[in-house]
Amino acid sequence: MKECKKSLVLLNMGGARNKNELELFLTNMFNDKNILTIKSNFLRSLIAKFIVKSRKDSAWENYEKIGNRSPINPLTEKLVHRLNDELDEVCVHQAMRYTPPFANEVVKELENKKAKDVILFPMYPQYSTTTTKSSVEDFIEAAGRRFHIEVIEPFYQNRTFNEAIVDTIKNSVEKYEEYNLIFSAHGLPQKIVDSGDPYEKQINEHVEILSSILKEKKINFKSISLAYQSKVGPLKWLEPSLDDALTKYRNEKVLIYPIAFLIDNSETDFELSIEYKEKAQEIGVLDYKVCKCLNDSDLFIKAIKEICNLK
Repeated sequence: MKECKKSLVLLNMGGARNKNELELFLTNMFNDKNILTIKSNFLRSLIAKFIVKSRKDSAWENYEKIGNRSPINPLTEKLVHRLNDELDEVCVHQAMRYTPPFANEVVKELENKKAKDVILFPMYPQYSTTTTKSSVEDFIEAAGRRFHIEVIEPFYQNRTFNEAIVDTIKNSVEKYEEYNLIFSAHGLPQKIVDSGDPYEKQINEHVEILSSILKEKKINFKSISLAYQSKVGPLKWLEPSLDDALTKYRNEKVLIYPIAFLIDNSETDFELSIEYKEKAQEIGVLDYKVCKCLNDSDLFIKAIKEICNLK
């Protein structure tokens, strides 16, 4: 086995490979204190069991429409493989928050490879307690004091990263001026933002940065806006919702870019590409397209190396 003194670990939520893993994903997610912010572990566990029982069958029906698995797993594995090929003295791994490979499994693998320095790369461009904090805390708890750990800060301002996004947008349609570009971000309960979570602020800043680069490159869309997807439950969430935003574009063309995701997953392949497309058609949107995530694009790989200061 190759020894690797320095390792890069990509952190993400994970995704189900089958129905049993979907139940595992939902169970772990709703038991996460950063998701259900209830102080009592016992009460959180009870609520989690109720939510999982009520949602797993309908959620699996969605997975059946995208091939019975989340695309996040093979796509992340491909990215890890390519990074390992590109980086001579660094071993690259992935650790998922809610489905395998879990942090404790990756920690054991790093120990076996005699890793000393570990760079954690949260696969979330903007910081949120529900994503970045949860994944980083989970890995550090599993690792203890075994390694020297560096955590990569939110990187939504990185020029190469944003060039990769603009490149993807540019290649998604031909006549930009005919399309309304909507940056779709994963939603968040308003109370989490009100508690000090910087996610909304960073999303807004990111939209401004990308809009500026598009303008600089003379890629002129009919309009550029931001909306939030994935609302569940009765609480107030960040607005505007994508559902409401789409109602403005009857008889118009819309291009969606999933600004909070780096790797395609069930929320891009099902929610955006199937569920919201059906809503758009009902509204009378003339053409509705969804950009792919960066996945393992060359520019994204270049951005990761640059952000992590790796060669």
